Amino acid sequence: MDDRKFFHASPGPDAAPSEPPSPTQPAASPAMERFQSCRWRATPDAGEFCTHRDVLPFAGKEGFNCESWCLECAYYKLRRTPKKRDRNDYIY
Repeated sequence: MDDRKFFHASPGPDAAPSEPPSPTQPAASPAMERFQSCRWRATPDAGEFCTHRDVLPFAGKEGFNCESWCLECAYYKLRRTPKKRDRNDYIY
């Protein structure tokens, strides 16, 4: 191997970095993904908890852990976009 040293021109202090540092966000767990799309999730301004009447007394509003509830939740149901109805559906 050749012992010559190679010098690379480094960008000056004015140069912007070619790639911005990417924030490292952990991947959302399956329970968190399911909780985010659940119809019983509280509105974001109210907090992160399940509003279902059978879950709320046991899980509470403070310290709700979706890992404990959402993976096997029997009350989970995806929100669906309502289908556009045909005009003939309203004729009796």
